[in-house]
Amino acid sequence: MRHSASAFGFAFDATLDVLSSIIVLWRYSNAAAVHSAHREYIACVILGVVFLLSSMCILGKAIHDLATKLLPEVDDFLFSVSIVSGITCVVLAVVKFMLGRVLTSRALITDGFNSMVGGIMGFSILISAEVFRQHPAVWFLDGTIGVLIGLIILAYGIKLLIDMVPRVRQTRNYERFE
Repeated sequence: MRHSASAFGFAFDATLDVLSSIIVLWRYSNAAAVHSAHREYIACVILGVVFLLSSMCILGKAIHDLATKLLPEVDDFLFSVSIVSGITCVVLAVVKFMLGRVLTSRALITDGFNSMVGGIMGFSILISAEVFRQHPAVWFLDGTIGVLIGLIILAYGIKLLIDMVPRVRQTRNYERFE
């Protein structure tokens, strides 16, 4: 679906997923800091800020599409990409959740949340495209899903910042790394 709010959100979330994975890699990059609570909290704060920024972009695109009554164009190539990416993101999310639990890493669990959102967006493209094909009067479904996903990412980003900023302040004097 060209000009799709969900497709935009999906592409933006794919970029966010790569960025959040890089942040998690940074968190575990220093062998001496593998058990560093301070690094964990900093990684979560960075992820929270990235989530806030991405939610603003996704919300802006979705609201714009709803306000201008932009009709999505169905594209078969996007269907196949959405299926493969949706399944891949969900599998990655499950693996990240399991590793995050074992390692007690909020940053890794947050990265898993991000992958799960990517999987949901991939499947939401399929659902809204099929509904639009069958019922063109429901053109607003794609933008509405985009707004909903943007709000979920926004809420999670705010929660991360509320939870983690005080912890970064508490631990900054305890651990000193590069």
